[in-house]
Amino acid sequence: MLGLFPVIAWADAEQASQALNLTKHWVGYSAIAIFAVAYLLAMTEEVTELNKSKPMVLAASLIWAFIAGIYVNNGMSEIARHAFRGCLEGYAELFLFIMVSMAYLNAMEDRGVFDNLRVWLLSKGFSYRKLFWITGVMSFFMSSVCNNLTTALLMGAVIAAMGKDNRQFVTLACINVVVATNAGGSFSPFGDITTLLVWQSGIVPFKDFYSLFIPAVVNFTLPAIIMHFWIPKQHPAAVGKAPKMKRGALTMIVLFLLTIITAVCFENMLKLPPAAGMLAGLTYLKFLGFYLQKTADKDNGKISDFAHVYKLFNVAVPDARPNQKFDVFKSVATLEWDTLLFFYGVMISVGGLSFIGYLTMASDVLYVGMDPTIANIVVGILSAFIDNGTIMFAVLTMHPEISQGQWLLVTLTAGVGGSLLAIGSAAGVGLMGQMKGLYTFSAHLKWMPIILIGFFGSIATHFLINGNYF
Repeated sequence: MLGLFPVIAWADAEQASQALNLTKHWVGYSAIAIFAVAYLLAMTEEVTELNKSKPMVLAASLIWAFIAGIYVNNGMSEIARHAFRGCLEGYAELFLFIMVSMAYLNAMEDRGVFDNLRVWLLSKGFSYRKLFWITGVMSFFMSSVCNNLTTALLMGAVIAAMGKDNRQFVTLACINVVVATNAGGSFSPFGDITTLLVWQSGIVPFKDFYSLFIPAVVNFTLPAIIMHFWIPKQHPAAVGKAPKMKRGALTMIVLFLLTIITAVCFENMLKLPPAAGMLAGLTYLKFLGFYLQKTADKDNGKISDFAHVYKLFNVAVPDARPNQKFDVFKSVATLEWDTLLFFYGVMISVGGLSFIGYLTMASDVLYVGMDPTIANIVVGILSAFIDNGTIMFAVLTMHPEISQGQWLLVTLTAGVGGSLLAIGSAAGVGLMGQMKGLYTFSAHLKWMPIILIGFFGSIATHFLINGNYF
């Protein structure tokens, strides 16, 4: 845990006694104001058209510059330096993990995996109600291995194509996808930034996350069952056959799953950070890229030998044309760098606020001043207004003394709480931008009472079936 959450790592007995409490100093007040303004600008990215990473990275730099200035003036520069380096180390592990995951997703998109899935769904002539459930269930399970933004945008493309003549279907299907992606990400260590942070911290073992599977299902299905009756019964027009995937598409899917297994083995068996296993998995993709480049100019003979495999998965045999060459570094270059830098700004800023002493105060209010169950529910509701990754990092930095069941509870509530508002998760924000007025903040807000039923239903289910963790 100390490796990922260095804000805690620096606070050994000797250094904690030397650290300065700046909560009532001008530096502390300035840090709070800077973080609040930066976060407000990040939340209004769609309006201001200012990339969210810009204000957050600037905020992180200013906060630590002020902190370092005070410590230098007091001859304590080494303490601040050690704390900052610890925060940076924690971010580096998260960055490398997400980088590999995004590189695989970009590579699969380049090979046509997601386009094939989208057109395949469109070609089946499903009714609006069936499509509502199909996109919801697929979002739920896909988000357990992919990030919720990628999953939401993929399903959003399907919904937009199928429901272009039915605004009501598009709105409800988008709300359903947001709820499903956040619920699906809450029970898997790979599904969301929230669970990833908790897993890498070492607080919750890998297998214990899956005890949240049934509560997550309840969180998704309760609102979906109610919304189902407002979905039109009509059938949208079907489209043609799905396009051919490029060479290496199915292999990439297998290698991505193998990469996840590698990361789990590194953490559970070798006691190394999961990021180390993910980087090992990146080499699988690089060797595949090398093979595809070397064989790009050859004929289609070898591929046809495996035609039965592609037929098993009901996809067309890919072509082997030279223009399908693959370069893994292009997949890395097209990462969502704005999001990665945004998380840098958030984690370093929160680390600075913790170093100042504010998160200790917050921990005393939440986990000393009130029952931990209520505190964790409050955290979940707050995640509807503030990015759940930010919320969870703050809670982990507080490091409250709570049971394993309560850690699982806060993981659940922080993950699914973002579904309460459209701005509460990357999935919601991404779909609002993609749908251009068909899915809006106000439309989502109308259904918040229904989503709350799923929120509290998942909490009740967790206490009912996971009582042994408390």
